[in-house]
Formats: sequence, C-alpha cells, structure tokens
Amino acid sequence: MAQDTGIPADIWRFYLLYIRPEGQDSAFSWTDMLLKNNSELLNNLGNFINRAGMFVSKFFGGFVPEMVLTSDDRRLLAHVTLELQHYHQLLEKVRIRDALRSILTISRHGNQYIQVNEPWKRIKGSEADRQRAGTVTGLAVNIAALLSIMLQPYMPTVSPLFQKLENDQIESLRQRFSGGQLEESLSLKAKAPPKPAAVETMTTAGPQQIQVLMDEVTKQGNIVRELKAQKADKNQVAAEVAKLLDLKKQLALAEGKPLETPKGKKKK
Repeated sequence: MAQDTGIPADIWRFYLLYIRPEGQDSAFSWTDMLLKNNSELLNNLGNFINRAGMFVSKFFGGFVPEMVLTSDDRRLLAHVTLELQHYHQLLEKVRIRDALRSILTISRHGNQYIQVNEPWKRIKGSEADRQRAGTVTGLAVNIAALLSIMLQPYMPTVSPLFQKLENDQIESLRQRFSGGQLEESLSLKAKAPPKPAAVETMTTAGPQQIQVLMDEVTKQGNIVRELKAQKADKNQVAAEVAKLLDLKKQLALAEGKPLETPKGKKKK
C-alpha cells in the first residue's frame, strides 16, 4: 500500500525509522509524516546539502576551496565530531531511531553555520571576505559529504533529494488508506470471479540479449552441477536449481518459444 501512495521509498524509510519504537511505543500519523518530511528532510537536511553544493558550484567552479579555519570553525567541527561519536555509539546499541536524529542535529549545526556566515554576501566583498566565503563553503561541503555517509544505512537510493508533501496530498492519502480499506479490498477480491490463468508471452528479444541469457543459463547450470558433485546441502542445491529454471524460462520467452508445463512425478 505504501508503494501505491507515490511517496518515494526514501521518505518512507526516513519516517518509519524516525518513529521506530525503541524505548516506547509509537504510532503512524499522516500529519506528522508531512511535518517531519517538510521540516526535517526538506528544510533541514535537504536545504543544507543543497546550499553547500550550490555555493561550491556557483562560486568556486565545483572545486572545494582552500580553507583557513577560525576558532568558530573549530568549534563547529568539535560539535560535529561529538555528534558523530554519539551516532556510532547509538548504532552499536541498535538505537537506530536516535542515531538518525544525530544526523539531523549535525545538519542543523551546518544550516546555522551557513546562515551566520552568509557566504553569498562575503563572496562579493574584500579579499578577506572572499577567503572567508571559501572556508565556509569548503567546510559545509565536507560536512555534507559526511552526512551522505551517515545517511547510507537509512536512505541508500540516489535521486533528487526530497520533495515537499502538500496538505491536500496527505489528506487524499489519509482518506484513501484509512482504516477498513484493507478489509474492503480483501472482501472485494474474495467476491470477484476467478481470473483465467495468464499466459506468459514476450516479444522475441534480439540476438545479443538471447546470447546473454544463454551464457547465464550455461553458467548457472555449471554451478548446479558442481554443487551436486560436491553433495552440497539440499536446500542450497534447490535454490540454485530454481535460479536455473527461472533463467531457462526467461530464455524461452526471449526466443519466443512456448513454456513447457511442469510434469508431475510418476508414481512408482
């Protein structure tokens, strides 16, 4: 059902882990999902990473500028380092929800740092101001790179960062997926007449695709033969045989051949 909402998988991963029950129970809320997406993903994390990337691209041609760190910069790095250590400690204790919040805390530090130092203004000023803009931009980009690594266990896909969720979109989803819909759907399915068995068809593939499938069938066949020769575990052999049969099925479809109906075992 989540897939049918049109909301990207990364947002679902984020929110469901953000409210993950660890020390106490939690409950799903459409309104809270909207708020957390728009405030944390969009305005906090997404905003910081986008600004850091935009500054280095617009002002410094995509290259990280030379940095001359001040006491304020080192103070920021100290906060980030402490939060990173906390993140590792939380993951070691499988406190996945709290570790995610450490990521968002680092991002908030980064946003505040950019807002206070205003590199978009300093880049137009004196030589000292331009150097300061470079330091702020370079530090922000490095923090953004760190965040991308910290986010990997939570949001592994590569795509445009985040999209804003609108109130009317959430209200529509709330009504669509409100309580009782699943029961109604199952009831309708139970009353529906049985569908005729589908016939698998496929347009004949090109020679190159067919050759690739033939090679995969040969390779998988060798794996099965080697496992059988080694008298490997039956479950492992069965899994590899299933892969081989699936590849043969794909090859038959690619060649435009009718699929063979599996024959039952003959009784002795």
